[in-house]
Amino acid sequence: MDLRKYNLEEIILAAIKSEIEARDIYAKISETVKNPFLKPKLKFLSEEEERHRKFFEHFFKEKFPDKEIVIPEKTPVPVPEIKMEEGEKTPVSKIFWHAMQAEKAAHDFYMSMAEIFDKEPEIKNTIIYIAKMEMGHYRLFEIERENALKFEDEVIPMIHLGP
Repeated sequence: MDLRKYNLEEIILAAIKSEIEARDIYAKISETVKNPFLKPKLKFLSEEEERHRKFFEHFFKEKFPDKEIVIPEKTPVPVPEIKMEEGEKTPVSKIFWHAMQAEKAAHDFYMSMAEIFDKEPEIKNTIIYIAKMEMGHYRLFEIERENALKFEDEVIPMIHLGP
């Protein structure tokens, strides 16, 4: 992903927006699933995205101390998005597929973002670390999606996989 056509403010705000959206959707999914093994994982992912948001907000304030953080409704930078249709029962496997795509896109976005900071290795390495965490999230969703595809239509005592 080539981020050279965007300014740093737009890039950081896009990162913040992406983290907020991921945090919120994972929190929402964690509230709706009844699977006692899956619920804490989703809650953990939501908390991870919240920590990422805090990092990017702190970073924004460092780079733009006189500016207020205003999250745009729509950002010019293509950011990952997780789709969850409102009002319909979306299979959890489909939600996880969208989450996988968003986590992969977040990884790619952050790896491209890290390239901007060649002269600031601490920032660059932190962003790369966050990118690698996003791929960890991808792998977790990949495993859970495989499980969901196997067991979505089965009723297993004590386990409900759907939202």
